[in-house]
Amino acid sequence: MFSLSRHALRHTRNFALSVSANKCKPIAVAVPLNLRYFAADSRHNNHKTGSNSNNNNMENKVEKITVNKEELRKRLTPMQYQVTQEAGTERPFTGCYNKHYEKGVYQCIVCHQDLFSSDTKYDSGCGWPAFNDVLDKGKVTLHRDASIPVVISKTLGMVRTEVRCSRCSAHMGHVFDDGPPPKHRRFCINSASIDFVKKAPSTTATAAAGGAASAATAAGTTTSSKK
Repeated sequence: MFSLSRHALRHTRNFALSVSANKCKPIAVAVPLNLRYFAADSRHNNHKTGSNSNNNNMENKVEKITVNKEELRKRLTPMQYQVTQEAGTERPFTGCYNKHYEKGVYQCIVCHQDLFSSDTKYDSGCGWPAFNDVLDKGKVTLHRDASIPVVISKTLGMVRTEVRCSRCSAHMGHVFDDGPPPKHRRFCINSASIDFVKKAPSTTATAAAGGAASAATAAGTTTSSKK
C-alpha cells in the first residue's frame, strides 16, 4: 500500500505498479525514505533482528488465535480474504471506509478485535483509510515488508512496514512516518480488512435526552390543563 498523504515528507519519489484486472496490487507508489517503525520479525524474512534496535516497536500483548482458512473463505468476500490472508491491497479510493467519519471503532474483519478509533482517523488524501494511531500498542504488530522487488526497493528506498492484527495475524496495511504531528504516523489501512462498529450513545447523554423529553411532556400537560 502506497501513496502520499497531505503530510508526506518532501523527499519521496513516485513509482507506478501495474494492476491486474482480477487481482489488486499496490498502485501509485510514493514512500518516505526513512521509515522508523519496524518489528522484530517479518512475513518474508524469518531471521530475528536486534530487539533493542527501535524503541517504537509495538509489543504483542494479545493472545493469538488460529483461524480456519476454509471458514474464512466462506465468511469473507474475495477481496477481504485476499487482503487479510494474502497481503493484498484494494485499489485506492474504492474502500467503503476511505471517506467514512462516523464515531466508533474499527475492528479486524477476521477476529473482531478493536484496532482503531474514529478519533484518530483523518483524511490523508492517499486513497485508503488513514489513522494517526492505534487504540493500543498491543493491538497490532509491525513487520519489515520486503515484498517489493530488490531493484525497486534499493532504487527508491522502498522498505515498508506491514501492519497486522496482533490476535489473528491478518494483514491490515502499512504504516508510514509521514502522518500529522505530533506522532507523524500514518496507518494506511485497507477498508477490506476492517469493520466499523458505531459508537453507542453515552449513558449521560441518553439520560439527559430522556429527562428533557419528560420535562417537555410535563410542560405540555400543564399547559393543556390550564386551557
